[in-house]
Amino acid sequence: MGNLYGYARCSTSETRQDIGRQKRELRSLGVKDDKCIFWEYASGAKTERPEFLKLLEIIQEGDVLVATEVSRLTRSTSDLCEILKFVQRKHICLVIGNFKVDCRNELLDPMTKGMLMMWGVYAELERDLISQRVRSGMINARAKGVCIGRPKTDISRLPAKFIQYVPFYKHGQITVTDLAKLVGCSRTTIYAYLKVLEQ
Repeated sequence: MGNLYGYARCSTSETRQDIGRQKRELRSLGVKDDKCIFWEYASGAKTERPEFLKLLEIIQEGDVLVATEVSRLTRSTSDLCEILKFVQRKHICLVIGNFKVDCRNELLDPMTKGMLMMWGVYAELERDLISQRVRSGMINARAKGVCIGRPKTDISRLPAKFIQYVPFYKHGQITVTDLAKLVGCSRTTIYAYLKVLEQ
């Protein structure tokens, strides 16, 4: 049996969504090594997700890719089609919760593919409905004179853990990935914090 890799994703920042639940579920699904769990805060509609792309580069024939839900992998049906092509081309096993798409020794059967694509359609529909509700809420809020958007991050808003560990990064003792894990956020957020610090 090949290596097991997990992927976890939340669409909003670590201050609003806890990605830890997905990580715990991935461990219960067999991904025991934390180094094999790739995670990030990014929209499921985006194809350019650094951690997911890194995982796709690492995974080899015979390996297993695990996610808790289809919507964690993507909220785009066209992107899901590309992921399925990748799974078949690489001859890997895709596990989504308790649903398995095993292409290590055989081709993907039409029934399994149809079921997975149906999930993808619902994930994309859910994304579109959420987006529509958000837009409607913002228009309504602006009409009432409410200021929209998150407050600008300045040095006074940087997390204490970031301030504590950033000297180790500055002296080359840890990497951005290490710093992100210590602070408990994504690498993208760390880069944003570093930019604030430099300014």
